[in-house]
Amino acid sequence: MEIKKNPKSNLENYSKIFMQIGLVLALFVTYAAIEKKTYDKTTSSLGVVNMNADMEEDIPITERVEPVKPKTPPPPTREKIEVVEDEKEVEETVIESTETDETEAVEVEEIVEIEEAEEVVEDVNFMIIEDAPVFPGCRGSKKELKDCFSKMVQKHFSRKFDADLPNELGLSPGKKRVFIGFKIDRQGNIVNVQARAPHPKIKAEVIKVMKLLPKMKPGKQRGKPVGVSYNIPFSLLVE
Repeated sequence: MEIKKNPKSNLENYSKIFMQIGLVLALFVTYAAIEKKTYDKTTSSLGVVNMNADMEEDIPITERVEPVKPKTPPPPTREKIEVVEDEKEVEETVIESTETDETEAVEVEEIVEIEEAEEVVEDVNFMIIEDAPVFPGCRGSKKELKDCFSKMVQKHFSRKFDADLPNELGLSPGKKRVFIGFKIDRQGNIVNVQARAPHPKIKAEVIKVMKLLPKMKPGKQRGKPVGVSYNIPFSLLVE
């Protein structure tokens, strides 16, 4: 097929030339914009400014207020002085002096000395007492005296207690615990005997036996006789 269009009228042949011309124009415009010079505008006169109008201010007119003066208090009334004639008797008040003369004897009340109250020491437990009560016949150190005391109390209970009583009361077989407590007072006497037993008759028997303990040498705390509480458990065998 033959081309009908004239080859000279085809613009594609001149595309490179148009591109080069466009680049040249762009460079020219850029150069002209860089080289262009600008100048600051100057004014020959700013005119005359009148400041007097702004400086004038309206000053308000104020009135002076006089302070209110306080009223003067009236003068105090004068006391009326009573004139006493010479013939009229006037009672005079005599003020006695509290000062004493060196020659005058002064009575001093007797100073009663208050005796220091005797320090009251409460009862001490047998386990912590400094000097334990001494059972008759016990000797040795403090520890030996304590051990001897407990041993002799148990021996006394075993000898004096009626061993047949638990079997006679019809108690169930086995071991029965009895708790005993008493006090050795400041004179060494056995007081406040208490017991806890499985039967009232056993309790009464225990209290009777412990009251038969001999008189002890009293215990001491800080060198002074004190009451000492003692507690011991026993076991009774019921067959």
